[in-house]
Amino acid sequence: MTFNTREIGKTGLQVSELGLGTAAMAGNHRVVPESDHQAALAEGLDRGITFLDTAPFYGFCRSEHFAGDALRRRDGWVLSTKAGRLFKPGPAPEHEAVEWPGSFPFRQTYDYSYDGVMRSYEDSLQRLGLDHIDILLLHDIGEMQHGEANAPLQKDAMTGGYKALDELRRNGDIKAIGLGVNEREVCLEAMNHGHWDTFLLAGRYTLLEQQPLDDLLPACEKAGTSIILGGPFNSGLLAGGTTWNYAAAPGDVTERAARIEAICQQHNVPMAAAALQFPLGHPLVSSVIPGPRSKAEMSTIFDWFATSIPASLWSDLKSAGLMHSDAPVPG
Repeated sequence: MTFNTREIGKTGLQVSELGLGTAAMAGNHRVVPESDHQAALAEGLDRGITFLDTAPFYGFCRSEHFAGDALRRRDGWVLSTKAGRLFKPGPAPEHEAVEWPGSFPFRQTYDYSYDGVMRSYEDSLQRLGLDHIDILLLHDIGEMQHGEANAPLQKDAMTGGYKALDELRRNGDIKAIGLGVNEREVCLEAMNHGHWDTFLLAGRYTLLEQQPLDDLLPACEKAGTSIILGGPFNSGLLAGGTTWNYAAAPGDVTERAARIEAICQQHNVPMAAAALQFPLGHPLVSSVIPGPRSKAEMSTIFDWFATSIPASLWSDLKSAGLMHSDAPVPG
């Protein structure tokens, strides 16, 4: 299978419209056997995906280890990873061990400084066993992640961290820089501190949520910044689960998802297929990166991506007030 590609910002770097996210397969909230992890990566890459996103945080270095193994003997791939955490040997705190069962035996320290980002970049190359990284993203800035401790960390990220990313970009070590975050507000704030090629935004421009149409996406268009859309299923709610934003979905969100699903059923379209394809209706979205945990889940994602969706489904969602009236749609 050959996928269409789209550009990251104005860099000339092309990524497949369907990419591979690796947080879930690294064991986020659920043990994923090594064989499933490897099979999910192989299935995606063997069937034509050329863009893979990873991070040191996923499985406490586990994801980068397997990502490098999957890519090392292949050509034509584009890889993004992240910076903002450093890892040292030692058991993780109990709450983090619960969040990442089966993770590698390391513990994290947040460090968005110039030196911290440079160290993270070098560590990632060694964990991956690769000679280059294409896209480097500052990871998990924002109050959703850090609460009251966010302000000094974000200041470090926008000064020293950005300086490190920009230097790596100018030197040609990486081709694109950005953020990997869960909050659009963080991206808007970051645009005051430098030029970003892309934002990997998890769960905020989906079939369920389109607030970025009113602020972030117009700002990105003006700046020449593209979006990589992570979490297209909103942590699973749009694919038949009950989780939204990494926790149990509240009643109003569950009710909205149920209304969306009812309209999808009227058109004989799986809601997950509509959720997967919807973000690519916007020209600024370079790639959508769902996160399979196994070969079977990866195969199902390919089926959803290939599902034919009638224009009437999108118009019915808009008529029902379940989609932003200005949302561009696929096709």
